Amino acid sequence: MKGKKSAQMASLYGMLIALAFVLSFVETLIPISLGIPGVKLGLANLVTIVGLSTIGTKGTIAVAFLRILLVGFTFSNLFAVFYSLGGFFFSILMMILCKKYKWFGTIGISVAGGVAHNIGQLCVAAYVVRQTGVFYYLPMLLIAGTAAGLVIGILGNMMIERIGIYLKKVQ
Repeated sequence: MKGKKSAQMASLYGMLIALAFVLSFVETLIPISLGIPGVKLGLANLVTIVGLSTIGTKGTIAVAFLRILLVGFTFSNLFAVFYSLGGFFFSILMMILCKKYKWFGTIGISVAGGVAHNIGQLCVAAYVVRQTGVFYYLPMLLIAGTAAGLVIGILGNMMIERIGIYLKKVQ
């Protein structure tokens, strides 16, 4: 029985990585230009939000980390991977804290993660270019992170409700 459960969990993780990869690709096809470099909706973060509520922290970190590496080296470059990882570490830490201490529901966790992601990326940018001037983008990125987090949180909440019953059977 244990082998069957391990196989089910491995296939679930594989599907989540594949879904996040496809959502990242779809996002490259959506032309969003707000005059702010790097602003995206973050569709692949749907998998992170759903993962935190369904497969737990460790699994979500593994899935998101692998997604960042795969997407980064497939659709962009090494610098983009560093920016994504910087944003990811800030974001996942904030989302884990928000969930653990029950500060927010799914939508609030997503908004906090979106904002923290942008702050993490700005910290990486400030370190790479050795100038703090990049923080002039912060107000615009906070608005963008809040809006994107809100959309992803609403969609993630809907997905969690719909797939929660299935995942309880698997786990």
